[in-house]
Amino acid sequence: MLTKLGLAILTTILPLSAGERAPQAPVNLNTAGVTELMQLPKVGAKTAERIVAYRKQHGGFKRTEELMNVKGIGEKSFAKLRPHLSVGTKAATKP
Repeated sequence: MLTKLGLAILTTILPLSAGERAPQAPVNLNTAGVTELMQLPKVGAKTAERIVAYRKQHGGFKRTEELMNVKGIGEKSFAKLRPHLSVGTKAATKP
């Protein structure tokens, strides 16, 4: 989880208008960190943290549609995010 100072720094260096930004390449829900997830349209720090927490709790995403199980992401939000998402394969975990 990000600290208040970390959030303040991120909001300073990242674009202010979340609705207008879009990542250059699809964001892998199984490997992206909070900062990368925040590059998605309308995804702020708290939602990005919820995505990471959901991924850890459920062992990753098998389908992009599972993102709608994350609090704050409904059908309308998902429809806007879908073109920017992938699930690929999960990163290998170190022993």
